[in-house]
Amino acid sequence: MYKVIGADGKEYGPITANQLRQWITQGRANAATKVRLETTNEWQTLGSISEFGDTLAQPPTLPNLPASAPTPPRTSGLAITSLILGVLGACGFTAIIGLILGILALVQISKSEGRLKGQGLAIAGVIVSAVFLLLMPALLLPAFSKGKAKAQTIHCMNNVRQLNLAIIMHAQSNTNTCPPAATWCDRIQNSVISANAFKCKAGDETHRCHYAFNARLDGISMDEIKNPSQTVMVFETDGGWNVSGGSERKPTTLRHGGKVAIGFADGHAELVDESRLPQLQWEP
Repeated sequence: MYKVIGADGKEYGPITANQLRQWITQGRANAATKVRLETTNEWQTLGSISEFGDTLAQPPTLPNLPASAPTPPRTSGLAITSLILGVLGACGFTAIIGLILGILALVQISKSEGRLKGQGLAIAGVIVSAVFLLLMPALLLPAFSKGKAKAQTIHCMNNVRQLNLAIIMHAQSNTNTCPPAATWCDRIQNSVISANAFKCKAGDETHRCHYAFNARLDGISMDEIKNPSQTVMVFETDGGWNVSGGSERKPTTLRHGGKVAIGFADGHAELVDESRLPQLQWEP
């Protein structure tokens, strides 16, 4: 039985001669390794003991190890980005980019021969992005409709102001007299910037004009209007040319959320609730 001093300087054993030969074969001991018989205190090198000469002459047998440890697959950055952009698609148009990156990620992972993972993330990114793209028109439609309605209201109010101004200019050129109610459109059409001023974008396109003149101002002097800022001059109607009258000529279907565009004799315009129309000042 032998005692052995290892490469770490520690003493091991006792071990048999056969075990010591295995250590030599495994490379755990060599000719310079110090050993002693268990029954003595004298240390000597393995190379000086003849019975181990044949074993020391053979190269150590090393375990079969792979040339290099396999590299674990990494997650595709495109797949992660696709899913993030797909989720953010609810806030904007990032879903389009998310869909494209998800498809690219799937192709990239397929060609990576196992070096990339994240196929599930890429598929989720494609699905989420596609869902938001399909839902986007429905999500944006209310905003588009609201924006369109607001633009139509602004356009209509500008029309009313233009018509007010044209009537006032006509009066100033005609001894301060309002135009005849029966021909008011004819009388002022050359004073407006464009014929579009007679048409509301929300009205029936087949009509030439969507506004009416307060019939009670027919041919009267502007000086006779006691309260111009409260007296109706022009207001919305269903449509027609040279239409005039009072609150009974309001549109059958209101175009601006239950309100009617009204132009007053001092030139300003307001959106007025339908319920207030009979309460407005129609008499000069």
